Amino acid sequence: MSKLFTPVQVGRYSLPNRMVMAPMTRSRANDAGVQSDLAATYYGDRAGAGFLIAEGTFPSAMGKGYVRTPGIETKEQIAAWKKVTDAVHAKGGKIFLQIMHCGRISHPSMLPNSALPVAPSAIKAAGQTWTGAGMEEFVTPRELATNEIAGVVNEYRMATRHALEAGFDGVELHTASGYLPEQFLSSGSNKRTDKYGGSVENRARFVLEALNAMVEEAGSDRVGIKISPEMNFNDISDANPQETYTYLVDQLAPLNLAYLHVALFGAKTDYHALLRPRFKGTYLMGSGLDKAKAEQVLNNNQADATVFGGAFLANPDLVERFKQNAPLNTPNKDTFYSPGAEGYTDYPTLKDSK
Repeated sequence: MSKLFTPVQVGRYSLPNRMVMAPMTRSRANDAGVQSDLAATYYGDRAGAGFLIAEGTFPSAMGKGYVRTPGIETKEQIAAWKKVTDAVHAKGGKIFLQIMHCGRISHPSMLPNSALPVAPSAIKAAGQTWTGAGMEEFVTPRELATNEIAGVVNEYRMATRHALEAGFDGVELHTASGYLPEQFLSSGSNKRTDKYGGSVENRARFVLEALNAMVEEAGSDRVGIKISPEMNFNDISDANPQETYTYLVDQLAPLNLAYLHVALFGAKTDYHALLRPRFKGTYLMGSGLDKAKAEQVLNNNQADATVFGGAFLANPDLVERFKQNAPLNTPNKDTFYSPGAEGYTDYPTLKDSK
Protein backbone atom coordinates (compact mmCIF):
# COMPACT_ATOMS: atom_id res chain seq x y z
CA MET A 1 0.00 0.00 0.00
CA SER A 2 1.14 3.52 -0.76
CA LYS A 3 2.28 5.36 2.35
CA LEU A 4 -0.15 8.13 1.37
CA PHE A 5 -2.99 5.98 2.67
CA THR A 6 -1.43 4.98 5.99
CA PRO A 7 -2.37 6.57 9.33
CA VAL A 8 -0.45 9.51 10.77
CA GLN A 9 -0.51 11.19 14.16
CA VAL A 10 -1.09 14.95 14.06
CA GLY A 11 -1.20 16.37 17.57
CA ARG A 12 -3.91 14.57 19.50
CA TYR A 13 -5.44 13.05 16.37
CA SER A 14 -4.73 9.75 14.65
CA LEU A 15 -5.67 10.43 11.04
CA PRO A 16 -6.50 7.86 8.36
CA ASN A 17 -4.19 9.10 5.61
CA ARG A 18 -1.36 11.52 4.90
CA MET A 19 -3.21 13.76 2.45
CA VAL A 20 -4.02 17.22 3.83
CA MET A 21 -6.22 19.80 2.12
CA ALA A 22 -4.43 23.14 1.97
CA PRO A 23 -6.00 26.37 3.22
CA MET A 24 -7.26 28.19 0.13
CA THR A 25 -9.06 31.53 0.00
CA ARG A 26 -12.35 31.04 -1.87
CA SER A 27 -14.11 34.39 -1.24
CA ARG A 28 -17.64 33.05 -0.71
CA ALA A 29 -18.39 34.89 2.54
CA ASN A 30 -20.60 37.98 2.71
CA ASP A 31 -19.45 41.53 3.45
CA ALA A 32 -19.85 40.86 7.18
CA GLY A 33 -17.35 38.00 7.01
CA VAL A 34 -20.08 35.35 7.47
CA GLN A 35 -19.25 32.16 5.64
CA SER A 36 -21.62 31.02 2.88
CA ASP A 37 -23.92 28.05 3.45
CA LEU A 38 -22.24 26.55 0.39
CA ALA A 39 -19.07 26.21 2.46
CA ALA A 40 -20.58 23.32 4.43
CA THR A 41 -21.01 21.39 1.19
CA TYR A 42 -17.58 22.39 -0.11
CA TYR A 43 -15.66 21.28 2.97
CA GLY A 44 -17.94 18.35 3.79
CA ASP A 45 -17.39 16.89 0.33
CA ARG A 46 -13.62 16.90 0.97
CA ALA A 47 -13.75 15.29 4.41
CA GLY A 48 -11.92 12.23 3.09
CA ALA A 49 -8.63 14.08 3.52
CA GLY A 50 -6.49 13.09 6.48
CA PHE A 51 -7.55 16.51 7.69
CA LEU A 52 -8.58 19.79 6.14
CA ILE A 53 -7.16 23.23 6.84
CA ALA A 54 -9.91 25.78 6.26
CA GLU A 55 -9.18 28.97 4.36
CA GLY A 56 -7.46 31.96 5.95
CA THR A 57 -9.93 33.61 8.34
CA PHE A 58 -9.53 37.00 9.97
CA PRO A 59 -9.41 37.06 13.79
CA SER A 60 -10.79 40.61 13.99
CA ALA A 61 -12.28 43.17 11.64
CA MET A 62 -8.88 44.91 11.48
CA GLY A 63 -7.33 41.70 10.15
CA LYS A 64 -9.45 41.53 7.01
CA GLY A 65 -7.48 41.88 3.80
CA TYR A 66 -9.73 40.88 0.93
CA VAL A 67 -13.39 41.13 -0.04
CA ARG A 68 -15.70 38.22 0.81
CA THR A 69 -13.24 36.53 3.15
CA PRO A 70 -14.62 34.99 6.37
CA GLY A 71 -14.04 35.99 9.98
CA ILE A 72 -14.18 34.16 13.32
CA GLU A 73 -15.01 37.09 15.63
CA THR A 74 -18.80 37.61 15.71
CA LYS A 75 -21.57 35.24 16.77
CA GLU A 76 -22.82 35.12 13.19
CA GLN A 77 -19.38 34.20 11.85
CA ILE A 78 -18.94 31.48 14.48
CA ALA A 79 -22.40 30.03 13.77
CA ALA A 80 -21.72 29.90 10.03
CA TRP A 81 -18.46 28.04 10.59
CA LYS A 82 -20.27 25.60 12.92
CA LYS A 83 -22.28 24.40 9.93
CA VAL A 84 -19.00 23.67 8.16
CA THR A 85 -17.41 21.72 11.00
CA ASP A 86 -20.63 19.77 11.55
CA ALA A 87 -20.64 18.77 7.87
CA VAL A 88 -17.01 17.61 8.04
CA HIS A 89 -17.51 15.71 11.28
CA ALA A 90 -20.67 14.04 9.97
CA LYS A 91 -18.47 12.40 7.34
CA GLY A 92 -15.79 11.40 9.85
CA GLY A 93 -13.32 14.13 8.96
CA LYS A 94 -11.17 16.56 10.90
CA ILE A 95 -10.74 20.26 10.16
CA PHE A 96 -8.42 23.00 11.44
CA LEU A 97 -8.93 26.73 10.93
CA GLN A 98 -6.16 28.92 9.54
CA ILE A 99 -6.11 32.27 11.36
CA MET A 100 -5.00 35.02 8.99
CA HIS A 101 -4.47 38.65 10.01
CA CYS A 102 -3.44 40.47 6.82
CA GLY A 103 -1.84 43.49 8.49
CA ARG A 104 -0.67 45.96 5.85
CA ILE A 105 -2.05 43.78 3.03
CA SER A 106 -5.45 45.42 3.24
CA HIS A 107 -7.22 48.66 2.37
CA PRO A 108 -9.23 51.24 4.37
CA SER A 109 -12.34 50.42 2.31
CA MET A 110 -12.50 47.02 4.04
CA LEU A 111 -11.65 48.11 7.58
CA PRO A 112 -13.79 49.61 10.39
CA ASN A 113 -14.31 53.36 10.02
CA SER A 114 -12.02 53.35 6.96
CA ALA A 115 -9.04 52.87 9.27
CA LEU A 116 -5.52 52.47 7.98
CA PRO A 117 -4.23 48.88 8.05
CA VAL A 118 -1.85 48.12 10.91
CA ALA A 119 1.66 46.74 10.57
CA PRO A 120 4.94 46.45 12.47
CA SER A 121 6.26 49.48 10.55
CA ALA A 122 4.70 52.20 8.41
CA ILE A 123 6.06 50.74 5.17
CA LYS A 124 3.77 50.57 2.16
CA ALA A 125 3.79 47.26 0.30
CA ALA A 126 4.27 47.46 -3.44
CA GLY A 127 1.28 46.25 -5.39
CA GLN A 128 -2.49 46.16 -5.18
CA THR A 129 -5.20 44.47 -3.16
CA TRP A 130 -8.62 43.24 -4.19
CA THR A 131 -11.35 45.50 -2.82
CA GLY A 132 -15.06 45.87 -3.45
CA ALA A 133 -14.22 48.42 -6.14
CA GLY A 134 -11.66 46.15 -7.79
CA MET A 135 -7.89 46.28 -7.55
CA GLU A 136 -6.54 49.25 -5.57
CA GLU A 137 -3.05 50.30 -4.53
CA PHE A 138 -1.88 49.33 -1.08
CA VAL A 139 -1.70 52.25 1.33
CA THR A 140 0.95 53.13 3.89
CA PRO A 141 -0.09 51.29 7.06
CA ARG A 142 -0.10 52.61 10.60
CA GLU A 143 2.72 51.32 12.79
CA LEU A 144 1.43 49.52 15.85
CA ALA A 145 2.51 51.11 19.12
CA THR A 146 4.35 48.77 21.47
CA ASN A 147 1.48 48.85 23.96
CA GLU A 148 -1.00 47.84 21.24
CA ILE A 149 0.70 44.59 20.30
CA ALA A 150 -0.57 42.61 23.27
CA GLY A 151 -4.08 43.44 22.10
CA VAL A 152 -3.37 42.05 18.63
CA VAL A 153 -1.89 38.90 20.18
CA ASN A 154 -5.11 38.59 22.17
CA GLU A 155 -7.05 38.63 18.89
CA TYR A 156 -5.33 35.34 18.04
CA ARG A 157 -6.27 33.99 21.47
CA MET A 158 -9.92 34.94 20.99
CA ALA A 159 -9.95 33.62 17.41
CA THR A 160 -8.69 30.28 18.73
CA ARG A 161 -11.39 30.25 21.42
CA HIS A 162 -14.04 31.05 18.83
CA ALA A 163 -12.71 28.40 16.43
CA LEU A 164 -13.12 25.76 19.12
CA GLU A 165 -16.63 27.07 19.83
CA ALA A 166 -17.34 26.65 16.13
CA GLY A 167 -16.28 23.01 16.35
CA PHE A 168 -12.85 23.17 14.70
CA ASP A 169 -10.45 20.42 15.74
CA GLY A 170 -7.53 22.83 15.86
CA VAL A 171 -6.04 26.05 14.49
CA GLU A 172 -3.14 27.08 12.28
CA LEU A 173 -1.20 30.34 12.58
CA HIS A 174 -0.70 31.78 9.09
CA THR A 175 2.90 33.00 9.15
CA ALA A 176 3.36 33.17 5.38
CA SER A 177 2.22 35.09 2.28
CA GLY A 178 3.36 38.45 3.61
CA TYR A 179 0.63 38.80 6.25
CA LEU A 180 1.02 40.29 9.72
CA PRO A 181 3.08 37.57 11.48
CA GLU A 182 5.50 37.40 8.55
CA GLN A 183 5.60 41.20 8.43
CA PHE A 184 6.93 41.14 12.00
CA LEU A 185 9.29 38.27 11.23
CA SER A 186 10.87 39.79 8.11
CA SER A 187 13.53 42.49 8.18
CA GLY A 188 12.21 44.18 5.03
CA SER A 189 8.85 45.03 6.61
CA ASN A 190 9.93 45.37 10.25
CA LYS A 191 12.10 48.39 11.05
CA ARG A 192 11.06 48.68 14.69
CA THR A 193 13.51 49.69 17.40
CA ASP A 194 11.59 48.25 20.37
CA LYS A 195 11.54 44.63 21.59
CA TYR A 196 9.64 43.55 18.46
CA GLY A 197 12.25 44.70 15.94
CA GLY A 198 15.90 44.57 15.03
CA SER A 199 17.41 41.20 15.98
CA VAL A 200 15.90 37.93 14.78
CA GLU A 201 14.98 37.21 18.40
CA ASN A 202 12.93 40.40 18.53
CA ARG A 203 11.37 39.99 15.08
CA ALA A 204 10.20 36.47 15.96
CA ARG A 205 8.67 37.63 19.24
CA PHE A 206 5.23 38.45 17.81
CA VAL A 207 4.89 35.04 16.12
CA LEU A 208 5.88 33.20 19.29
CA GLU A 209 3.57 35.29 21.47
CA ALA A 210 0.66 34.61 19.13
CA LEU A 211 1.43 30.89 19.14
CA ASN A 212 1.65 30.83 22.92
CA ALA A 213 -1.74 32.53 23.19
CA MET A 214 -3.24 29.99 20.81
CA VAL A 215 -1.66 27.09 22.71
CA GLU A 216 -3.01 28.41 26.01
CA GLU A 217 -6.52 28.29 24.54
CA ALA A 218 -6.43 25.04 22.57
CA GLY A 219 -3.52 23.00 23.91
CA SER A 220 -0.32 22.54 21.94
CA ASP A 221 -1.63 19.38 20.27
CA ARG A 222 -4.33 21.38 18.47
CA VAL A 223 -2.13 24.20 17.14
CA GLY A 224 -0.01 24.27 13.97
CA ILE A 225 1.94 26.93 12.09
CA LYS A 226 2.44 27.55 8.38
CA ILE A 227 5.57 29.17 6.93
CA SER A 228 6.76 29.79 3.35
CA PRO A 229 10.38 30.99 3.45
CA GLU A 230 11.43 33.15 0.49
CA MET A 231 7.97 33.04 -1.05
CA ASN A 232 8.27 36.85 -1.26
CA PHE A 233 4.52 37.25 -1.83
CA ASN A 234 2.95 40.63 -1.05
CA ASP A 235 6.30 42.39 -1.22
CA ILE A 236 7.75 40.59 1.80
CA SER A 237 11.52 40.23 2.05
CA ASP A 238 14.15 39.28 4.59
CA ALA A 239 17.88 39.98 4.62
CA ASN A 240 18.82 36.54 5.99
CA PRO A 241 15.89 34.12 5.65
CA GLN A 242 17.94 31.03 6.51
CA GLU A 243 18.89 32.55 9.86
CA THR A 244 15.35 33.81 10.44
CA TYR A 245 13.59 30.53 9.79
CA THR A 246 16.07 28.24 11.51
CA TYR A 247 15.80 30.46 14.58
CA LEU A 248 11.99 30.43 14.46
CA VAL A 249 11.72 26.67 14.02
CA ASP A 250 14.23 26.08 16.85
CA GLN A 251 12.01 28.19 19.12
CA LEU A 252 9.00 25.99 18.38
CA ALA A 253 10.48 23.00 20.22
CA PRO A 254 9.20 23.88 23.73
CA LEU A 255 5.68 24.44 22.36
CA ASN A 256 5.21 20.85 21.14
CA LEU A 257 2.93 21.99 18.33
CA ALA A 258 0.68 19.60 16.44
CA TYR A 259 2.54 20.30 13.22
CA LEU A 260 4.81 22.53 11.15
CA HIS A 261 3.41 23.24 7.67
CA VAL A 262 6.08 24.33 5.17
CA ALA A 263 5.16 25.31 1.61
CA LEU A 264 7.90 26.42 -0.76
CA PHE A 265 7.33 28.56 -3.85
CA GLY A 266 10.52 29.16 -5.80
CA ALA A 267 12.92 29.34 -2.85
CA LYS A 268 16.54 28.84 -3.85
CA THR A 269 17.31 27.09 -0.57
CA ASP A 270 15.92 23.62 0.19
CA TYR A 271 14.21 24.66 3.40
CA HIS A 272 12.68 21.21 3.84
CA ALA A 273 16.16 19.75 4.19
CA LEU A 274 17.12 22.62 6.50
CA LEU A 275 14.06 22.66 8.74
CA ARG A 276 12.73 19.10 8.84
CA PRO A 277 15.58 17.85 11.11
CA ARG A 278 15.04 20.81 13.45
CA PHE A 279 11.35 20.08 14.08
CA LYS A 280 10.57 16.99 16.12
CA GLY A 281 6.81 17.01 15.58
CA THR A 282 4.69 16.21 12.53
CA TYR A 283 6.06 17.89 9.41
CA LEU A 284 3.70 18.84 6.58
CA MET A 285 5.09 19.56 3.12
CA GLY A 286 3.09 21.54 0.57
CA SER A 287 3.24 23.23 -2.83
CA GLY A 288 3.35 21.62 -6.24
CA LEU A 289 2.90 18.00 -5.18
CA ASP A 290 1.22 15.32 -7.25
CA LYS A 291 0.69 11.72 -6.19
CA ALA A 292 4.12 10.49 -7.36
CA LYS A 293 6.00 13.38 -5.72
CA ALA A 294 4.04 12.97 -2.49
CA GLU A 295 4.79 9.27 -2.33
CA GLN A 296 8.47 9.95 -2.92
CA VAL A 297 8.52 12.57 -0.17
CA LEU A 298 6.91 10.19 2.31
CA ASN A 299 9.05 7.21 1.32
CA ASN A 300 12.19 9.31 1.78
CA ASN A 301 10.98 10.54 5.18
CA GLN A 302 11.14 14.15 4.00
CA ALA A 303 7.71 14.78 5.55
CA ASP A 304 5.08 13.02 7.63
CA ALA A 305 2.13 14.24 5.57
CA THR A 306 1.63 16.04 2.26
CA VAL A 307 -0.55 19.04 1.47
CA PHE A 308 -2.57 19.48 -1.73
CA GLY A 309 -4.27 22.67 -2.90
CA GLY A 310 -5.71 22.87 -6.39
CA ALA A 311 -6.04 19.10 -6.64
CA PHE A 312 -8.41 19.04 -3.64
CA LEU A 313 -10.20 22.17 -4.84
CA ALA A 314 -11.16 20.47 -8.12
CA ASN A 315 -11.49 16.90 -6.83
CA PRO A 316 -13.67 16.45 -3.75
CA ASP A 317 -12.82 12.74 -3.78
CA LEU A 318 -9.09 13.22 -4.33
CA VAL A 319 -8.13 10.44 -1.90
CA GLU A 320 -10.26 7.93 -3.76
CA ARG A 321 -8.99 9.12 -7.14
CA PHE A 322 -5.40 8.63 -5.98
CA LYS A 323 -6.25 5.14 -4.69
CA GLN A 324 -7.72 4.20 -8.08
CA ASN A 325 -5.14 6.11 -10.14
CA ALA A 326 -8.15 7.82 -11.71
CA PRO A 327 -7.89 10.97 -13.83
CA LEU A 328 -8.27 14.32 -12.08
CA ASN A 329 -10.55 17.28 -12.73
CA THR A 330 -8.66 20.44 -13.73
CA PRO A 331 -9.14 23.49 -11.48
CA ASN A 332 -10.95 26.41 -13.10
CA LYS A 333 -8.89 29.45 -12.09
CA ASP A 334 -11.59 31.85 -13.29
CA THR A 335 -13.85 30.74 -10.41
CA PHE A 336 -11.31 30.55 -7.58
CA TYR A 337 -12.60 33.77 -5.97
CA SER A 338 -15.97 34.32 -7.62
CA PRO A 339 -19.19 34.16 -5.61
CA GLY A 340 -21.61 31.27 -5.98
CA ALA A 341 -21.53 27.53 -6.53
CA GLU A 342 -19.76 27.47 -9.89
CA GLY A 343 -16.22 26.23 -9.47
CA TYR A 344 -16.90 25.68 -5.77
CA THR A 345 -19.38 22.88 -5.10
CA ASP A 346 -19.97 21.60 -8.64
CA TYR A 347 -16.77 19.66 -9.41
CA PRO A 348 -17.84 16.06 -10.17
CA THR A 349 -16.74 13.03 -8.20
CA LEU A 350 -15.93 9.69 -9.79
CA LYS A 351 -19.42 8.52 -8.91
CA ASP A 352 -20.92 11.59 -10.61
CA SER A 353 -18.95 10.83 -13.76
CA LYS A 354 -20.33 7.31 -14.16
